Amino acid sequence: MASMSDSAAEDATPELIDRVRVIEAQPLAARADAYAAVHDELARRLASAPTDAATASRP
Repeated sequence: MASMSDSAAEDATPELIDRVRVIEAQPLAARADAYAAVHDELARRLASAPTDAATASRP
């Protein structure tokens, strides 16, 4: 995903909610690994998102 516009964020929300529901249904021992995978994926998306030069130059 190249850009995380409001529309893209709204489109991803149901998918993320469904994924969290699946994780919560798992045995406690399996949840940490599943949440770590979600964290890693979201961190990759955030790191690859374009930055706003105007926002970056503000103090």
